[in-house]
Amino acid sequence: MNRRKGEYRMRRKSLIAIGLLLGLVVNPLSGPQGIAGSPDGDYFLEVNRSIDVFGRVYKEITANYVDEIQPARFMETGIEAMLGSLDPYTTYIDREEGDEVELLTSGKYGGIGVTIGHRDGIIQIISVMDGYSAQKQGLLPGDQIMAVDDVPTSGRKPDEVRNLTRGAPGTEVKILIDREGEDAPLTFVLIREEIRLKDVTYVSYVEEGIGYIRLERFSRKAGEEVRQALKKLESEGKLGGVVLDIRGNPGGLLDAAVEVVSKFVPKGSRIVSTRGRRPDSDRTYQSQEEPLAPDVPLVILTDRESASASEIVSGALQDLDRGLIVGDRTFGKGLVQTILPLNYGAQLKVTTARYYIPSGRSIQEIDYKKKDPDGLFSTYSDSVKTEFRTAGGRIVYEHGGIAPDSLVVPVDEGPMVEALIRKSMFFRFMNTYAGQQKANMPSSVTDPMVSSFKTFLEEQKFDFQEQTEEKISELQKAATELRYGKEIMDELARLSERVEAEKNRAFERNQERIRFHIQIELSARREGEQGRIGASLRNDTQLESARGLLRDKKTYDRKING
Repeated sequence: MNRRKGEYRMRRKSLIAIGLLLGLVVNPLSGPQGIAGSPDGDYFLEVNRSIDVFGRVYKEITANYVDEIQPARFMETGIEAMLGSLDPYTTYIDREEGDEVELLTSGKYGGIGVTIGHRDGIIQIISVMDGYSAQKQGLLPGDQIMAVDDVPTSGRKPDEVRNLTRGAPGTEVKILIDREGEDAPLTFVLIREEIRLKDVTYVSYVEEGIGYIRLERFSRKAGEEVRQALKKLESEGKLGGVVLDIRGNPGGLLDAAVEVVSKFVPKGSRIVSTRGRRPDSDRTYQSQEEPLAPDVPLVILTDRESASASEIVSGALQDLDRGLIVGDRTFGKGLVQTILPLNYGAQLKVTTARYYIPSGRSIQEIDYKKKDPDGLFSTYSDSVKTEFRTAGGRIVYEHGGIAPDSLVVPVDEGPMVEALIRKSMFFRFMNTYAGQQKANMPSSVTDPMVSSFKTFLEEQKFDFQEQTEEKISELQKAATELRYGKEIMDELARLSERVEAEKNRAFERNQERIRFHIQIELSARREGEQGRIGASLRNDTQLESARGLLRDKKTYDRKING
């Protein structure tokens, strides 16, 4: 696979993750019957002529071009160019990528139960799933994967290594591991199992009476997992309020979104409708079941990465005045895709409809029919954003995603902590620390641990840039170009020194957030992903705002009643 193709695959996979909102799979041979806007067959005559021309050009180029051409790659290039003129969710999926679509929709695959990623150019285990072969045999986050079934991983991409670990359940796979603190590599022989990715990844009471459910994806099991989460909360305490967290949830199946909403709204409630060119694209989805939690106060947490099916859930619950949304505006994807099977195991994911939530509004943010002077797709302007009303009369607007009822921005980490996260310093430190401590891992962050982290950063020669540094550097460059006098240049140099001295105190200034992120990694090593998620919810400003609303019934009722 060449570099260009690899980069293109990565971009398409991210779009599959964000853009997957599937309603149905149709027969690709069903033909053009029933498509609106086809006067006297002229449209399809033009289609057939264009296919003939395209095929002729392809054949002539592959046969006569001066250099030899790879026919399959050349065809993919033509397909990519065609689809590139449409929205980014209409994509060609070759046989190799078909498994990714199946994984996103079914939520299961054959593997060992690890998340694999790149750190410092090395393939490492990022997390280990609870209850599967990798955890049972003792693989740990931070383990470096040196080989899979004697195939070296050096120079390979995470996707390639991930594919090596996957296979039919019941088959064996041998993993060679380099672990911090061990003198020699470790060999693990694992049995692949059917791995079921959980849509609901965390359920707990965050305080007395207030339950928390984190929903990370919308595969076929999302509705049932939300049902089980609600039952779990009801069995463990008196449920007086629910926080449904769909931050970072890129979406999934439309039917799954409908099932999730159905757990909270009256049977027969209209949840979403779709409209497209074909008559069979026009559908209305209603709740088909009695709700499990019809009256429990509900707050939904969203952010800019809550997309697609997440927006159906948050938008429907807002339009039906069933819950309040806290956090940030959502992504703004109001399009529905259909998977069409092609020959040779390939598939075509094509946008076939727009969806509309109960108030009748579309939340699509980008108008893919228009481009700005720079050639970029335009967002809908405020002048065309029509006002709509929720069931209780609250004002909401179309386009631009779902606006929260209470806008709460997340904590600003600041440049130092952002750089620490971006460079995986907390993760890397915990690899070293865990290797040294082995079975003597403390349960919470200690002062000596913080000191060790500071020493680790010094050893790694960690550096970052603050805004003041950047601005002073720009001033110095401009002053030099304009030939400013020595007095001004000296003053800028002195200012730069003072800023550098203040930067050296950044560790102390950011120590509270540094401790927080060390605790997340520490909890992950001690308790797995449940520990990681639980630790990340501490000092969560958006979650705290949601809890405050659920504690204050008067404010909650006032907001939801407009």
